[in-house]
Amino acid sequence: MANYDAEAVLENNSEIVERIILINSKLSGFWSSAHGWAPEDAASLLFKSRLDWQVSLSETLHLWIDRDPMTDGELILAWANLGALLEGTLKLFFSIYYSDFQTDIEALKKANAYDHKKKTHKEPDGLTLEVLRRYVIQKNLFVEAHREMFQLVQSRRNAIHAYKDRDLGTVNEFRDSVCGYMKFLTYVDLSVPYPDYS
Repeated sequence: MANYDAEAVLENNSEIVERIILINSKLSGFWSSAHGWAPEDAASLLFKSRLDWQVSLSETLHLWIDRDPMTDGELILAWANLGALLEGTLKLFFSIYYSDFQTDIEALKKANAYDHKKKTHKEPDGLTLEVLRRYVIQKNLFVEAHREMFQLVQSRRNAIHAYKDRDLGTVNEFRDSVCGYMKFLTYVDLSVPYPDYS
């Protein structure tokens, strides 16, 4: 995974979380009521989504970001928190670009985002992080550092299924991943369309 340590030193951990909250608040505020701006099918998908939970989950990062040391249970919950945010951001991105998402049938099939019985794509809001990540790989979306962060967060988050032994990573690795998520979230915010009111 890319090392975000050098840049993380420039900001304290709490400021990174505050930026995540700010961006998710902006995305939630706009995209939860995108009727009249976004294509109708995308707007309907976004309207029924719980983007407000993205904001709440962002605020919850404050529970973990400066906690050191963490118990295994705390680290598992911290990764689950970050994984839920990442999954929600990917679902938001593919809901906004819903028209593009549903057109590449081969990529959808390879990512397991296609319902062979119904002969149609699955909705982005019902996909798991694994399927979303596979779709990203199939479409070669986002920079490599983001894709590596997706893989790491998914792997660590899966420790929430607390029966099989898994590598939990470290507190510093979690913090680096929060910084990586903030960079990905910033990219998403800058790459989605907003109306030009000028």
